[in-house]
Amino acid sequence: MRKSFFTNLISLIILLAGYWLHIDWLTLIGLFALSGALTNWLAIHMLFEKVPGLVGSGVIPNRFEAFKEAIRDMMMAQFFTQENIDRFVSQSTQPSVHLAPVIEKVDLTVAYDRLVEVIMDSSFGSMLGMFGGANALTPLKDPFMTNMKSALIEITEQEQFKTLLQTEIDQPEVMADIRGKIETIIEVRLAELTPQLVKEMVQTMIKNHLGWLVVWGGVFGGLIGFGSSFLL
Repeated sequence: MRKSFFTNLISLIILLAGYWLHIDWLTLIGLFALSGALTNWLAIHMLFEKVPGLVGSGVIPNRFEAFKEAIRDMMMAQFFTQENIDRFVSQSTQPSVHLAPVIEKVDLTVAYDRLVEVIMDSSFGSMLGMFGGANALTPLKDPFMTNMKSALIEITEQEQFKTLLQTEIDQPEVMADIRGKIETIIEVRLAELTPQLVKEMVQTMIKNHLGWLVVWGGVFGGLIGFGSSFLL
């Protein structure tokens, strides 16, 4: 996360420059900026990694079961409804089935809301509350949903998935079993996910964007430090 590194580096340089030049207001700007940037960096790190002695750290891998349940519920409630399955059957004469157009139209807000809920319900939520709470994660909503759709499209474009789905669609006499079998496939695949895989999946979708929290932590910390210089 280059944004985080350079934000902390610039804050440190300002702090050292103010100290060496004996400029109090510059020192305060650097000190507060470094404090804000480091705090936000640590908070982001704690989302994905367990830090010994810090309760609530590693919330993403620790709550990976909740993520798997959210993905399963979303797939069944949004993609594989009876209406969608009937639509697939009506198109069964086509050489292949592509779910990408369906996925592109699906509203993934429920998945994002579940992610925010898991984070805010953890002990990490109180720390995030100092930086705007759930609203601090709002800029991540669109990138999260865009990357989630891309991941789902990639999964449904796999030949094994497409072959199984097309085979079932081509057999109208087993229509009543299609939804149950698809749900089983999803559950089996999700059962193969590990906390590490879930962590990597979430990191791929949002970690780069979380770097802006470090940048703004440094900026607002610096502004607070500058304002504090007038009180001393």
